[in-house]
Amino acid sequence: MLLRVTLRLSAVSFFNTTPLVYELADDPSISLRFGVPSSLLDDLIQDRADVALLPVIDYQRAPGLRLIRATGIGCDGETLTVRLFSRTPIEQTQVLAADTDSHTSVVLAQIILKHQFGLAPRVIHLNEAADAPDETRLLIGDKVVTAEPVGFDHQLDLGLAWKRLTGLPFVFAIWTACGGVDVNGLSGKLIAALSAGLRNVDELVACHAVPRGWPEAIARRYLTDYLKFTIEDPQIEAIQRFHRMAYEMRLIDRCEELRFVEKLR
Repeated sequence: MLLRVTLRLSAVSFFNTTPLVYELADDPSISLRFGVPSSLLDDLIQDRADVALLPVIDYQRAPGLRLIRATGIGCDGETLTVRLFSRTPIEQTQVLAADTDSHTSVVLAQIILKHQFGLAPRVIHLNEAADAPDETRLLIGDKVVTAEPVGFDHQLDLGLAWKRLTGLPFVFAIWTACGGVDVNGLSGKLIAALSAGLRNVDELVACHAVPRGWPEAIARRYLTDYLKFTIEDPQIEAIQRFHRMAYEMRLIDRCEELRFVEKLR
């Protein structure tokens, strides 16, 4: 097993990650890098990171990964920052213009459109959006709050839609380790980081949300109400259910059993 003096962690650069990495940068045994969610699998594959806050769908896209049952980014109902926007009723969607920063959200959108509306829209990149009446946009992250598109009166929060469909919470990302890397002791540090972050929500809002254009009250509620950061049995069940549904729709090529880091300290 490869033992590193410093563990290299990759995380998401959105506001929603700030409680998870609170004070981790001050830990001499950890180095942090940040990017959009869709870049984190490449960080693991290309040996730029030992552990990443990986979009859960990407677990099925590379062999040998192990989940760390500590913390992650999820919701138990409305999520606020993962939404569909359309000028016409969403059931008229023929084209999904997707913000591909998050692989998980793109798959979740297709699952919801299929199971709630019986739709299988053509998926294009958001940059190719033509503003056609049968086109729905998927937006994620800070820009849903700070740059909400004007004139899109029909919206659907995908976290809420998943909850109504399955009765389960949803997990967008979970800390995931490469095979062969010794991460013993990391889960305790991740849990402690989250605890410290949630004790300092006002600081996170002032330093990381307000400068990005978030209204202060919405940002505080986002971290303390909308988002769920713990990974427990319902979250694991939700990940497994999500993978199975994605596989049944041929949105992923395999659906392997979840593997976890063996020792959690």
